Amino acid sequence: MAELLDRSPIRLFDKASEGGLKAGEVGLVTSKKGLGKTSVLVQFGMDTLLADKQLIHVSFDQKSTNVISWYDGIFTEIAKKRNLGNAAELKEQIMRKRTILNFSQDNFSLSKVVVTLKAFVSSGISLAGVVIDGVNLSTVSEDDLKAVAAFAKEANVTVWMSASSEGDDLSDSVPDTLAPLFQAVVHLAARNDGVQVQLLSIRGKKDITSNLKLDSKTLLITEK
Repeated sequence: MAELLDRSPIRLFDKASEGGLKAGEVGLVTSKKGLGKTSVLVQFGMDTLLADKQLIHVSFDQKSTNVISWYDGIFTEIAKKRNLGNAAELKEQIMRKRTILNFSQDNFSLSKVVVTLKAFVSSGISLAGVVIDGVNLSTVSEDDLKAVAAFAKEANVTVWMSASSEGDDLSDSVPDTLAPLFQAVVHLAARNDGVQVQLLSIRGKKDITSNLKLDSKTLLITEK
């Protein structure tokens, strides 16, 4: 498992982003629909699992079967060419530490998600990572995001979220009033040579130079 963790695409992200997202911090992945937000979010989630730590994946817009397929696909791609004789057994072991939750954002706010997450932690689960896919930032309140940020610090977990954005600038990806609540904002931008991974903000620093992109076939984070 250690070898797979070393080979995780997130090591490239960590190198480009001054160490990546830390425990207690909240990150955001944005893009237009269909460019790979869920893939990137699952790669962050898989990185937690490859570290043999507990993960909760919250989805507002995908069924559990679709989420499971994403994890299966990402694991397969990371494990390729590693000559793992026990790949199936290892995958089963890893996925035991993953919990998938599905909610409708029409009647279930982020604050309520936090209540659910706190219940898991109170039950004795040693949670290390949370990913929340499909957040609608146009309807999310500042109090909701503050609740997520407070939970991340209190539980000492990393939280990655995804949201749609029509533009490529930081102000397009997240409203100015909400931007300080994210320690990292990553944007996927369509370019002639593929999908570029832009680091719009890392702990207050803006527009960090990045040579990251998504592989056109696997959608894994890679270098240009």
